[in-house]
Amino acid sequence: MDQIMVAVDSVQRYVVSHLSRIGRACDVDDVMQDIRVAVWDGLTRGHYRQLPGVAFGAWVQGVCANVCAAHIRRELNHPTLPLFGDPSDAGGPVSFDVLGTLGIDRAWDRGTETIIDQDWARTIIDLTRASVPGGVWELAVDSLTGPRRYGPPSPQDRRRWHAVTVVRQTARTVQSALDVERSAIRNIGDVCQHAAACLPTPVLRRTAESIVRPGLRGPDRTKALAAVAAELGVTERYVAVQIGFARRLYQAAWRILQSGARAAR
Repeated sequence: MDQIMVAVDSVQRYVVSHLSRIGRACDVDDVMQDIRVAVWDGLTRGHYRQLPGVAFGAWVQGVCANVCAAHIRRELNHPTLPLFGDPSDAGGPVSFDVLGTLGIDRAWDRGTETIIDQDWARTIIDLTRASVPGGVWELAVDSLTGPRRYGPPSPQDRRRWHAVTVVRQTARTVQSALDVERSAIRNIGDVCQHAAACLPTPVLRRTAESIVRPGLRGPDRTKALAAVAAELGVTERYVAVQIGFARRLYQAAWRILQSGARAAR
C-alpha cells in the first residue's frame, strides 16, 4: 500500500506541469484522485505484471500519462469561461460555459441553437454557492478568473485550487441530487441512501455510505475507515481526511432530496 501511495505521489509534478500548460492547474486534486483510483483498479484487475528491470513506478507513470491525457482531451473539447459576475443575479442569463466551469453537464440540444434551461442552471449554481463554506466560492472564482501563473505553485495557489475542487465536487453532488427521481424517495431511509449515492467520486461515496451515513464513532469508525481504505486502495489517512468533505456533500444532497420529497407530497 505504501509503495502505491509513494509511486502515485511521485507523479504529481508531472500532473501539475501538464495541466498548467492548458491553464487547468486547478484540476490537480481531481486528476490525482483519478490516478489513485485507476492504479488500484488496474492492480485488482491484474493489468500490472511485474517484469524484470521494469519498476512499479514506471507502470504508475504510464497510468498517470493516460489519465492526464484523457482529462486534457475532455477539457480542450469542452469550452469553458470563468465564473464572471454574481451567479445569484436573476436578471441575466446563465451561460453553458459557466456550467462547464463548474464541471457539470446536461443533455443539451446541440442543434442550430443551443437551448439552455435557465431555471435549472440557476438552481445548480445557487445551491452550489449556498452549500460551500464561506470564502470558498470567492477563492474558486479568483482562481478561475485570475491570470495564469507559471512556475512552482504557492500556498495561495494550492488554496485556490482546493477551492475549485470543492466547488466542482459540490456542483456535481447538487446536480446528482436534483436528477434523482422523486418517485424513488418514499421515506427517510431512501433519502439517506440516495444522498450518499449522489457524491461524485468512489472515495467520497464509500466514505459517506460506510462512515458518514451510519454516524460511526470511535472503534467502529476506525474499523470502517480501514475497510474503505483497503477496498479502494488508498491509505487510511487519505480516507480520514475525506470524512469532513464527504459529510458536507452528503448533507447538501440530503437537504435537496428531503426538500424535493416534501414538495412531491
